[in-house]
Amino acid sequence: MFIFDFFIKAGPIVMIPVIITIIGLVFRLPLTKAFKSGLIIGIGFAGINLVIGLLTSNLGPAAKAMVKNFGIKLDVLDVGWGSIAAVTWSSPIIPILIGTIFVANIILLILKATNTLDVDIWNYHHMAIVGVMTYFVTENILVSILAAASMAIITFKLSDWSQPLVSKYFGIPGVSLPTVSAMSSLIIAVPLNWLIDKIPGVNKINLDMKNAKKYLGFFGEPMIMGLLLGCAIGALAKYDLTRIFQVGVNMAAVMVLIPKMVALFMEGLMPISEAAKKLTSKKFKGRKFFIGLDAAVVVGNPEVITTALILIPLTILLAIVLPGNRLLPFADLAVIPFRVALVVALTNGNLFKNIIIGLGTMSAILLAGTATSPVLTALAKTVGINVAGGGLISSFASTSLTASFLVFKVFTSNLWITLPVFIVIFAVVWIYMDVIRPKKTHQSGDEVSL
Repeated sequence: MFIFDFFIKAGPIVMIPVIITIIGLVFRLPLTKAFKSGLIIGIGFAGINLVIGLLTSNLGPAAKAMVKNFGIKLDVLDVGWGSIAAVTWSSPIIPILIGTIFVANIILLILKATNTLDVDIWNYHHMAIVGVMTYFVTENILVSILAAASMAIITFKLSDWSQPLVSKYFGIPGVSLPTVSAMSSLIIAVPLNWLIDKIPGVNKINLDMKNAKKYLGFFGEPMIMGLLLGCAIGALAKYDLTRIFQVGVNMAAVMVLIPKMVALFMEGLMPISEAAKKLTSKKFKGRKFFIGLDAAVVVGNPEVITTALILIPLTILLAIVLPGNRLLPFADLAVIPFRVALVVALTNGNLFKNIIIGLGTMSAILLAGTATSPVLTALAKTVGINVAGGGLISSFASTSLTASFLVFKVFTSNLWITLPVFIVIFAVVWIYMDVIRPKKTHQSGDEVSL
């Protein structure tokens, strides 16, 4: 228990080097190489976090200023994912839920039901919060464990199915992203993408960022686009000229620095990846394992940042006009890059699709966040998180995420009806994705992709 508490308090920057070193040893790397790989990956992750900190520390205040300037009056306050994570880790049943998620991953690997080895233990809280909120509503520990286990199974399978996007679009082979806050968007994005592709004329629109670079020349460079979009957000925040350019230059820096940090990250990952391939080809007849990592490794992609910068003011406007929404976007506006990263990969960087689908995914988050805010607010009060005036709280995380919301509703509604329906639907999707679809793809000669 002491070791568990130590790593949770230390956070992912300490956990990742240790876990990667252990994985390297399991894959028969010498201790020195395994440790070096773990340390390099940890350094790369630290660098990514620093740049994301630069992103959020500039975008966060600017986004809040925009909210104030637009004069939005909504009664559910977005308090940010960090507050929700604090609620999750403060739960008395959290050790049980974290253990459940870890064991579920190991069992699925042994049964060959997943290829994702999720080493991103810190982000287990995205899965655990479903169990925590279920327990708060039902007061049934068994039901809450089943909810967390179901969330874990869905997460690992979606990670497997979306891994080709990570490999092909972001150029990170052997890695999947079991970060619920990023991956959950695909539940809305995949059908919306299919629908757009079926609309004549609309399906021909392709605002590709790579083409933008070619046509826009100087203004199509990632750093220049970061500068311009950052300055635009600063202007909407009604900053003075100095602060407008500060936001702009910092956004330009994000565009340049994140790819360099990811390159460092990949340097550390390659020895692990090669060792894994060698061992699995020998011991597991060529079976592939994906190392499950934080979606932070892809959110700095220029297309992702560009999409997010455009969506931030649009999300504020969306919150005003969306029927049924009461959630005021605030603290989590700065983490919209996480919510749209895999959407960008799904559309192959089509900015037109990114914005349309991004608004669809954000609509789902706003409505789910509104619907579950009473439960989340009551739960948060039990650990001392409250809002002045007794208002409701939510975020762009927890059960505001589509996958988490659906699982939470299954286990807090009429379980004898919702659970069988949930099992049947998920089983059909699983069979289609793992059995039927690969056969169709193999017969057609196409590459497997969402």
